[in-house]
Amino acid sequence: MPSKLRHRRQAWLVLIASTLAFTVCFMVWMMFGVISIPVGKLLELSATEVGLMMALPILTGSLVRMPLGLWADRGDGRRLMMCMLALAIPALWSLTFATAYWHFLLAGGVIGLVGGVFAIGTPYVAHWFDRSEQGMAMGVFGAGNVGAALNQLVAPVLLVGFGWVLVPQMYAALGVRTLLLCWALSYPSPAPVPAAAHAMTWRRQARLLLEPKVLRYCQYYSVVFGGFVALALWLVQHYVGEYGLNIRNAALLAVLSTLPGGLMRGVGGVLADRYGAHSVTWWVLWVSWICLFLLSYPPTDLVIHTDGGGLSLQLGLGVRWFTVLVMVLGIAWSFGRASVFKYISEDYPDSIGAVTGVVSMVGGLAGFALPVLFGMLLDATGIRSSAFMVLYAWVWLSLIWMYWAEMRRTDVVQRKADARG
Repeated sequence: MPSKLRHRRQAWLVLIASTLAFTVCFMVWMMFGVISIPVGKLLELSATEVGLMMALPILTGSLVRMPLGLWADRGDGRRLMMCMLALAIPALWSLTFATAYWHFLLAGGVIGLVGGVFAIGTPYVAHWFDRSEQGMAMGVFGAGNVGAALNQLVAPVLLVGFGWVLVPQMYAALGVRTLLLCWALSYPSPAPVPAAAHAMTWRRQARLLLEPKVLRYCQYYSVVFGGFVALALWLVQHYVGEYGLNIRNAALLAVLSTLPGGLMRGVGGVLADRYGAHSVTWWVLWVSWICLFLLSYPPTDLVIHTDGGGLSLQLGLGVRWFTVLVMVLGIAWSFGRASVFKYISEDYPDSIGAVTGVVSMVGGLAGFALPVLFGMLLDATGIRSSAFMVLYAWVWLSLIWMYWAEMRRTDVVQRKADARG
């Protein structure tokens, strides 16, 4: 009994420490979503160039998730997490001396490595808990996504009060403190490395992308995570450009939109444990469809010709309703991020890290591509809601795929079984 209690205590300390580390890593990962605004003005960048600067850390953080997930299954996730954070700290400080566009791209690429911490921490915390609680544990760890909201809250205050240079400097100092604290509180993984983890090679991990289940999970995650990351980077820009807010007020509203989504991920894990990954994901996609349909409609002036003259109608979302819809969307996506990894823990219990690396890499690549695409569409059309049009189409694809792969197939199998019976 004492050993069980000790293991339980250590498991919760590991979960708390890992979630704290992931929160700080996510703040660092999302930093360019705020500082790119003054840097873009300083360097006179286009919307596409700003989008690339914001998104490049997402690219490098996504690409390292596959190998990191594989290593996490084989070794000590604790050391791997600390190594990623340690690599980002000098890159953050180097931004103090950045003067050219390529300086920011280079430093951003290195800083982006902290995005790979998710692929390490997910299997690391899962190994500390029984399968019946793994959805909860992974959901709580994933709530470190709240770092996106904290970045939108902290970075603008530092930026407005002291200039953008202080933001990476303060984040570097925070990274050092987090590194020391989490090393002191966490423990090496208690579970023996499964035989399947040793058998998993780079080539076999790459082949996971050919498995229909994994491809489907990649699609779901590209919506609920890729969309979340893209909006966390883009929302401040959208509030400033669409509603004419200053950067501080824009960041505050962006926090109101993203903070609930980050905090509710643990609830999504509990719901996935109770009702199943399929049910939670299905309803998440439908809520997303409704919200994005409304968010996609651009401000429009209509004139209806009547016998008494023209009747003018103005259609569009005010800042309040826009914020409410994005908040609902963020909460739904937080549930979806938890339910996707419930799928993985059920279908690939001995290779959680390898599959997590693949799925989270694809989701992260979507988070990289979308802000760049948002900027290109804005430059080409001048319509800011075009960003939500892209996400709306992506959710449509996920709903169709889920219906044909999971729901319709189940109905067909059931009818065949009834016919045989």
